[in-house]
Amino acid sequence: MDIICCEGNENKVEISKRVPNMFIREKLVIIEGGDDEWNRKVLESKNVDILLDPHQGFRRDKIYQKDSGLNEVLCQLAKENDIAIGFSLSLILNTKDRAELFGRIIQNIELCQKYKVKIVIGTFAKNKNELRNFKDVEALFKILGLRNYEKDFVKKRLEFKKKFIRKGVREE
Repeated sequence: MDIICCEGNENKVEISKRVPNMFIREKLVIIEGGDDEWNRKVLESKNVDILLDPHQGFRRDKIYQKDSGLNEVLCQLAKENDIAIGFSLSLILNTKDRAELFGRIIQNIELCQKYKVKIVIGTFAKNKNELRNFKDVEALFKILGLRNYEKDFVKKRLEFKKKFIRKGVREE
């Protein structure tokens, strides 16, 4: 299984240029979150499978609300386009302000569960030092309020994509 992973909005390139236009059958498309405009473009695209860490990037909290990168409208877009929201342990391990990050993750988990958006968790490690046992990752996210998540999302998604010859045409 191959994964196409595009990083956030460093160059502000249109998402249609970063993600191939053709329907990808054997690969999973994962895009890292960024600011609100970037997250919306990702969730409006039909070629994306997972939006990873939408709370990433520079955010300014308001007086009574955290700016977590997700809101009701974006959750409904994710549900309509069948895009899962991913949370990575790698970002938690490499951040300086974990308390603020935990608050944003908790808020995003609550929004995803309220609007029934699929949730994916994992280490998404960039080096060997970030690898952890999956039971440890699962326990951490249960502490943060995650009740249920899509355990076999990758397998189910790839099986679903292999049913299509190309976008819009399905094998019987």
